[in-house]
Amino acid sequence: MEQKVLRPAAAALYIGLSRASLYRLERAGELPPRVILGANASGWLRDDLDAFIAARPRGTRQPAANRPAV
Repeated sequence: MEQKVLRPAAAALYIGLSRASLYRLERAGELPPRVILGANASGWLRDDLDAFIAARPRGTRQPAANRPAV
């Protein structure tokens, strides 16, 4: 399968975070490192972003019918 590289703006939209959050997570070692495409260009492999999303914990929201009254 072809590896697709998502530039920072597209990667942010893809995973639903801001660009600053992408860089912060990368610096913390939680997001895989970027692929350097050139002197002023980089991006993330879509497969790496998919693995990042899959590794995130699922939400714990209960369906509305099962939520306790406030």
